[in-house]
Amino acid sequence: MADVSQEEKFSLKEVLVTFRACLTEAQEVLVDEYVNGWKGLVRFMSSLGTVFSFISKDAVNKIQIMENYRKSENGEKYLSLQSMVQYELDNDLVDLTKRAKYSESGCRTILRLHRALRWLHLFLEKLRTSTEDSKTSVLCSDAYNDSLANYHSWPIRKTATVAFYALPTRATFFEVMNVGTADEVVAMLGEAMPLVAKVYDITQELYAQHNLLDLP
Repeated sequence: MADVSQEEKFSLKEVLVTFRACLTEAQEVLVDEYVNGWKGLVRFMSSLGTVFSFISKDAVNKIQIMENYRKSENGEKYLSLQSMVQYELDNDLVDLTKRAKYSESGCRTILRLHRALRWLHLFLEKLRTSTEDSKTSVLCSDAYNDSLANYHSWPIRKTATVAFYALPTRATFFEVMNVGTADEVVAMLGEAMPLVAKVYDITQELYAQHNLLDLP
């Protein structure tokens, strides 16, 4: 697999494009576009150095798992998150109570990306509505504590909190997004974040409907 963190320079526009393409008219979430959206988010995290490596490395692993499913003989079963959930549950391919035979099931793999997506969405939304002198470390920590921290052990939470202190300024974040001026970045975030939120909400509802939100 190519290194998704270094394939090309990140641009916020790709997140907008891929997450817009994620949803079908029937409001199903397409796995290929979801994975492509995540590749862009990994490039975003990697462009900021090693601060987010504890999340991006895991995301790269999860991306690889999903790409392997799509290339497998059952690839069509993984066309959308909806078809994936139906297929894996119908065929008992999900560890529902403890990690055992199917620790890399599609359902579990997507759930981990789903949880991380919540954090990134909250953080980017806070960046969008922040001011020039806002502390990005505080914005990121608040987003993390409201999302991913709930699923991480104390040592990981501690490591994350310390790492966030090394985050660059808001201006640097906006520069990394390769959109243009700060106003242009804010405008594109304003367009992209509702799309990310919609994909998240549909996934959340799908998992809740099938009691999959707490997979081990």
